[in-house]
Amino acid sequence: MSATSEDSHLSSPSGKSDFKHLATLSLAALGVVFGDIGTSPLYAIRECFHGEYSIPVTEQNVLGVLSLLVWSLLLIVTLKYLTFIMKADNEGEGGILALTSLIISHSKKNKSERWFLVGIGLFGASVLCGEAMITPAISVLSAVEGLQVIAPASSNLVIPVTVAILAGLFLFQHHGTARLGALFGPIILLWFASLAVLGLVQIFQYPQIFRAFFPWHGISFLMNNQIHGFMVLGAVFLAVTGAEALYADMGHFGRRPIRLTWAIFVLPALLLNYFGQGALLLADPSVSHHPFYALVPSWALIPMVLLATVATVIASQALITGLYSLTQQAIQLGYLPRLTIRHTSASHIGQIYVPAANWGLMVATISLVLGFGSSSRLAAAYGASMTTTMLISTILFFFVSRHMWKWNPFASFGLLVMFLVIDLSFFSASMSKLFHGAWFPLVMGLSLFMLMMTWKQGRKLLYKQINERTLTVSEFVESLSLQQPQRIKGQAIYLTANPDVVPMALLHNMRHNKILHSEVGLLHFSTERVPRVPNSKKVEVVQLNYGLYKITARYGFMEYPNIRQVLALANQQGMHFKIEAISFFLNREKIVTGIKSKMSVWRKKLFALMSRNALSATAYYDLPSGQVIEIGVQVQI
Repeated sequence: MSATSEDSHLSSPSGKSDFKHLATLSLAALGVVFGDIGTSPLYAIRECFHGEYSIPVTEQNVLGVLSLLVWSLLLIVTLKYLTFIMKADNEGEGGILALTSLIISHSKKNKSERWFLVGIGLFGASVLCGEAMITPAISVLSAVEGLQVIAPASSNLVIPVTVAILAGLFLFQHHGTARLGALFGPIILLWFASLAVLGLVQIFQYPQIFRAFFPWHGISFLMNNQIHGFMVLGAVFLAVTGAEALYADMGHFGRRPIRLTWAIFVLPALLLNYFGQGALLLADPSVSHHPFYALVPSWALIPMVLLATVATVIASQALITGLYSLTQQAIQLGYLPRLTIRHTSASHIGQIYVPAANWGLMVATISLVLGFGSSSRLAAAYGASMTTTMLISTILFFFVSRHMWKWNPFASFGLLVMFLVIDLSFFSASMSKLFHGAWFPLVMGLSLFMLMMTWKQGRKLLYKQINERTLTVSEFVESLSLQQPQRIKGQAIYLTANPDVVPMALLHNMRHNKILHSEVGLLHFSTERVPRVPNSKKVEVVQLNYGLYKITARYGFMEYPNIRQVLALANQQGMHFKIEAISFFLNREKIVTGIKSKMSVWRKKLFALMSRNALSATAYYDLPSGQVIEIGVQVQI
């Protein structure tokens, strides 16, 4: 669902609000959007008082940590994301790549600034991939660690059980989430209700814990503990992980359901549970090793461990499907080679499955569990990935507010400074754990960023070499007026990366076979910097002389190109092509290194490797395989 069309979805024909529809959307958003941030109570408070940089459990420290945590939720989630950043939608879609493409499409600035914005946006997307690896590992591991609370002797089962759950989660992905989607909302609803009740029971015994609402407790904590207190900020930040997901999933539910669900239900439940954990710590400091499970009565421990495990699996599912969408967007925008993408739902276009991303993510996630061994050790890496992404989102939002919306400079700079102070504080605290796990998301981010930039630059070099060896469409049409090859009856479509240039497959076919079909289409797929393109603007056909057609198919970065749809829309504009009668001609480039350029030799070889392993155009565009003819072309880059 698009945020821009949200009002139409939430209103009945009579103009009155459709509360039933809003409630349904809010429940669905609860299951998909808030799972990640909703499972933070499992480990956020624990890391402050029992982690590697833990502090003593004193009243002053508990009130200080809770104050920092409360105001982090209010300033980062409520104010920054839900109030301001959610305003920056790209045709209703959110997320860091959608924000980046929005900036690029409206950028009128110099080339260096444009590359800076693209670069940090892509790096932010790359780091998000690192977060998608860490989230299932830390979430499921922290839930299963509840086994140690039930039966301390079962601690050796934590890792095997976690690996088994994660393996099952990834093995299920090819079935899609449609079957379980209806269950997600009610389960997470039960989870948040449990959080609130558990917290309230403890708060009734120590209501003075609400003093933590006053911000001076947090300020006093940082001043008194200085460097140590600053290090604890990295653990406090774990309470707001998942905030980026609220923005990324905006296109599925719209702003209003997400904002209402957060304000009315999610935020109160989280605060009650955190305050409850704080009150329990003051009553019994010895439970700092797992204050969440210490809130649970002994008779309810087993059901709560099971509920927590299911909740963390749901939270992980949201990040996994988010990675699929991110991969699809990167492919459509030209930053990754073509990969197999399967749609798992006939009614929801956003539900997709990317096998390569799934298996890579499974290997990385299970390796993290085996390598780090506990959720506490993973916490440092987790915070680092999110603080980096949030810092980048702040910078990108500033350019949107200042250069696109033309906000008053005092308002834009004021918000920038306020959010940067918060983001840089958490970022610096997370980077202090660089050698304790924070290096992982940064290394992953840099690696993925390098792959994306290598693919983009390599394709640019490849197109440049191909364009130098072929003709423009106008030159080709003019050459036909002077001398036509033998024309044979039939229909042919040649895919071309440049709509103004004749594909080399066409020239090679004419050169070697001395023939040209009576009807020829030059088809170019163009990815627009909007999520979706309406059918009325999706296909443009220009009829040239001598039976030639120039076809441009425009798709958004959230869409999947479809050759049958293209032909159906093109035939409405005067063409008469039948898919069963068409011969499809493709270039098959063999890439070799040779010419001098700014691109290093090792990156050229990496690009050639990526190109060889990319999904063929036949499979990607779902062309009829028995009607495809590939013509090999050797190109030096």
